[in-house]
Amino acid sequence: MPMLLADKNAVIYGAGGAIGGAVARAFAREGAKVFLAGRTEAKLQAVAGEIAGSGGTAETAQVDALDEQSVNECVAGIVKAAGRVDVSFNAIGLDEVQGIPLIEMSYDDFARPITIATRTQFLTAKAVAPHMIGAGSGVIMMITASPSRIPFPLVGGFGVTCAALEGFSRTLAAELGPKGVRVICLRSAGSVESIEDVLDKHAGTIGMTRDEFIADLTDMTLLKRLPSLADVGNVAALMASDYAGAMTGAVPNVTCGQVVD
Repeated sequence: MPMLLADKNAVIYGAGGAIGGAVARAFAREGAKVFLAGRTEAKLQAVAGEIAGSGGTAETAQVDALDEQSVNECVAGIVKAAGRVDVSFNAIGLDEVQGIPLIEMSYDDFARPITIATRTQFLTAKAVAPHMIGAGSGVIMMITASPSRIPFPLVGGFGVTCAALEGFSRTLAAELGPKGVRVICLRSAGSVESIEDVLDKHAGTIGMTRDEFIADLTDMTLLKRLPSLADVGNVAALMASDYAGAMTGAVPNVTCGQVVD
């Protein structure tokens, strides 16, 4: 079976994190040369080591995805070394505060994830788009979660953040589509192994154990399970591939039916 991303070059921001790492591993498994970008070199090296150990190709770079110059230099370096960037995936952390009612939260805590997410997604898309336009192809990807569509309480600014990114992805797709560049925004229900602190916080707020809270979230899904990190990586690889070449402005649903489109 041919690899989905053979001969593709992909940059993953936040590649040292749980989601970014899962996406990077899936991209590499499917044949992409991956460029792992993030602020913590040790975490990036750990993911790169796993990829190399499985026969993949990965390079790392310390990048502040909130700093325009840092992002521009990262993209320029990849283009110089590899010739082009075929896929850009941004999964950096948002530093959101959850578990507190909105009316008890400071504005700064509410706005922080919105500001971080919109800034980094804008900067990384802006940096790579001209190169993709020049090549006549490319895929810009981001990720959100179920609170973009389901009004969960006590998620602070996170739900607003997710809705904002989905709106941004559609507008960006409308502008870049005629130039051959696709924009895809995955929506996940949250993978247990990546959000343990958040699960503990919400469970404690309503007097449940983590397992009880996970059971409630699971019961909300049609498949009666939550998506794993591997699920997210697999769907990301498919969406980044030419098999999804007719898809743009789309929000692929990786919620196991927690959200039904």
